Amino acid sequence: MVRPSNFSFNPQTAESNAFQRDPGFGTEEINRRAREEFEKMLEELEKLDIDVEVIDEPPGTGTPDAVFPNNVFSTHPDGTICIYPMEAPARRRERAITVPRLKGSRYQKCLDLSGFESKDMFLEGTGSLVLDQEHKIAFACISSRTSPALVDTWCERMSYEAFTFSACDRNGNPIYHTNVMMCLGGEFAVACLESIVDMDERTRFIEKIRQTDRELIEISFDQMYAFAGNMLEISSRGGIRTLVMSKTAKRSLVPEQIEKLSAYARIADFDIGTIETCGGGSVRCMIAELF
Repeated sequence: MVRPSNFSFNPQTAESNAFQRDPGFGTEEINRRAREEFEKMLEELEKLDIDVEVIDEPPGTGTPDAVFPNNVFSTHPDGTICIYPMEAPARRRERAITVPRLKGSRYQKCLDLSGFESKDMFLEGTGSLVLDQEHKIAFACISSRTSPALVDTWCERMSYEAFTFSACDRNGNPIYHTNVMMCLGGEFAVACLESIVDMDERTRFIEKIRQTDRELIEISFDQMYAFAGNMLEISSRGGIRTLVMSKTAKRSLVPEQIEKLSAYARIADFDIGTIETCGGGSVRCMIAELF
């Protein structure tokens, strides 16, 4: 996780992110609240016996979204670190915060796709790619931040099967990141099926999830806008599965959904309202897994 020091509303990302809103108060107050939310979330994760490695964002770097490191890099069990091309110029500066800390030390192999920025082709980490590690499937909904050609390139290099589809918000605009409309746990999947407008694609998506032997738990548009798709299943030091999400997401779920999810993992929720509102991302976006 990256401890924020420059967090603010980023107009460069707002055009393609319908989940992002200006809260109407100043940058200094936004940053203060975001730091408080981060520290509280970190404290609660540590109480759950979950290992967290924190990188401090240096002040004055002009990186308002550094609190979302999962878009910049991903790590993999074979010792690979992947570095991704980012659509917003301000987000490209985030690589200098996180990548030198990891590349070449614990991760000896590197897949660096950042050069595709010069061709206006983007693939924003595990925001763009929702990965089924067991079955080696990369789910990706196509948007300006998720190039289908780069999905194929990544999958070819990482020996994954690409599963691309279209998903739109209520206004018919492409959903900017796959991980706001779906998440995968070890034995379940959460997805906003109504965002997949094409019925043939929706059927194909449902069948692919079923082939992975997961229970599919559907969420609505309202729940997706509350970041109920932006969850992540992680494990504690003792191997306890924990499904992390925001309080906004938890409040949007109905008892039946909570009961189903609780059968697979304990639920932990965090109050990150400022980060969600200004950044247009939630708990899953704040965590980059270190394998």
